Amino acid sequence: MNVFLAVTPVPRDLPLPLPVPEWLLVFCLLVFFLIHILFVNLMVGGSLLVVVLEWLGLKNRRWDSLAHEIAQTITVNKSLAVVMGIGPLLCINLLYTMQWYSANALTGHAWLLIVPLVIIAFLLTYLHKYTWDTWTTGGRKVLHQLTGLAAALLFLFIPLIFLANVNLMLIPSEWEKVKGFFSALSIGNVLPRYLHFMAASLAMTGLFLAGWFGRKGSDLTHLSGFTRPELRRFFYTVCARVTLAQFVLGPLLLFTLPSAGITMQVYGIIFGGAALGALTLWVLFGELKRPDTTIGSRYWLIVTLFSFVVLGMGSGRHVYREAALASHKAEIKERTEHYYTALAEFNKAHTAIPPAAELSPEQLFMNCAACHAPNVKLVGPPLSEIAKIYAGNPEGIVTWAKAPGKKRPELPQMPAMGHLGEANLLTIAKLMLEKGAAVK
Repeated sequence: MNVFLAVTPVPRDLPLPLPVPEWLLVFCLLVFFLIHILFVNLMVGGSLLVVVLEWLGLKNRRWDSLAHEIAQTITVNKSLAVVMGIGPLLCINLLYTMQWYSANALTGHAWLLIVPLVIIAFLLTYLHKYTWDTWTTGGRKVLHQLTGLAAALLFLFIPLIFLANVNLMLIPSEWEKVKGFFSALSIGNVLPRYLHFMAASLAMTGLFLAGWFGRKGSDLTHLSGFTRPELRRFFYTVCARVTLAQFVLGPLLLFTLPSAGITMQVYGIIFGGAALGALTLWVLFGELKRPDTTIGSRYWLIVTLFSFVVLGMGSGRHVYREAALASHKAEIKERTEHYYTALAEFNKAHTAIPPAAELSPEQLFMNCAACHAPNVKLVGPPLSEIAKIYAGNPEGIVTWAKAPGKKRPELPQMPAMGHLGEANLLTIAKLMLEKGAAVK
């Protein structure tokens, strides 16, 4: 077992009951995570589009006005992303406590920086949103663009911390190699996961904005130079091209996954989702060929197909996670059971002390001899010193032994010895005073 622990750390669990049935936690994790990641996608993808379109707006003002309108959605999506992120975070804490907190500890400072980085990103996003007109007309357009770029870069970096943690928790065999966040980036397949996430963010944002600006009640008066069909076509194109790229990034992600969690069930879910994704892409490209008068008529069909693809991928992710951690969770359970069995045996052995009448004082003193020598300081003070402090007061030694404090900074605190019993402790105390007084 010691050889194995040098490769794969196996923590000991705290066997506390779950507040709700496990299947309900799994269901909530899947549903809440998919809702959370949707708004994260829209936040990240929207930030990237705003940066690019505002830069294009330097030559053509209509792109700047479109970037301004998209910026209005980012602050709403980021708020929903944060609120909906609480659910999956709580669920994963309960279902994978040992693995999740171990990964958090190993990534260290980067994990602790998430909250301040999110706060800074949000403040920059609001600053960018509410200074659009004043900074643009006031000759501070470059500063405004840099503000949006800074917010977007933070939105790009924060998911990388989460991905490093989620990836690391799946590979306990690599924990001993990790020396912080940047070290964790080299473990597993963080980069393919990140590229897949970024592509999904752009695709989902494109699909969302095609519906947002394409709806009949949308106000396009601020978007001079754009028609509703043109906006639909533009964002459909973004969604279609990035989704097409996913057919390269998806296999890259799949074939770089650590083999521990790969099962036939995982393959079945992923390839089934890929087939449905191909159908979705075919419908999407077909929509792009439609004339302006009918483009958008299949929008909700495309949304439905995408929803099933995302649901399949989310389910596949969970199945893979369960398979990857199955052996480690079994080892944690075994180690926990072994620990509590050993603890019970220890407690039983140390509470079944025979009465003083059945053991000689010298036998009882063996409980203390490892730390207290007659005239040499070991782990505790020598008997000669104890005899001076407690001369004629064995009861004082008994009181101290039952609830010891810490008086000497150079020595460790003495463990409580109350389990020996009052009578046995008094016998030991008298012998200690006798031995200590005999030292010359």
